[in-house]
Amino acid sequence: MPIVPDAKNWTWVLERPCMDCGFDAAALDVSHIGRLIRENAAAWPALLSDEHAKLRPTDDQWSALEYGCHVRDVYLLFDFRLELMLGEDGPKFKNWDQDATAIDQRYDQQDPEEVARELLVAADDIAARFESVGDDQWQRTGYRSDGAVFTIDSYARYLMHDPIHHLDDVARGNQAIADGLLD
Repeated sequence: MPIVPDAKNWTWVLERPCMDCGFDAAALDVSHIGRLIRENAAAWPALLSDEHAKLRPTDDQWSALEYGCHVRDVYLLFDFRLELMLGEDGPKFKNWDQDATAIDQRYDQQDPEEVARELLVAADDIAARFESVGDDQWQRTGYRSDGAVFTIDSYARYLMHDPIHHLDDVARGNQAIADGLLD
């Protein structure tokens, strides 16, 4: 069974805590965003080196490898968009279909060790870019293709939910895999 595309508008995480993973964007101190990104990224190599990293817990849930690819690509895309926000006034972002990317880039077939390396580099790059944001730049804006408006501040908060949420997804998935292996 293929993964059902995610059509949710996740910007709601800027307004209230995520009931699934517990992330609270309002409580995030954006002055620590670089450290938080690097800490999150540091958890992925162990997950990707697990012998079950390529297994989906269910047919309709990504494997740790697929989530790792997604998080890597989120860091790459957000870094590109952050660079636009810092260099242009009110850039408009092209749509990104994460589900089509997963299929087109064959997330399920990628090398977990290479994904881990690429994720760490992408995380360090975006962390450094956020650390370069000056006090007078946090309110610069960017516009997603669906009309969502971000400041660099809200963009940092929105970004941080994704890799945190996916660590939670992988933890729950790994538990389901372990439970299935014990049955």
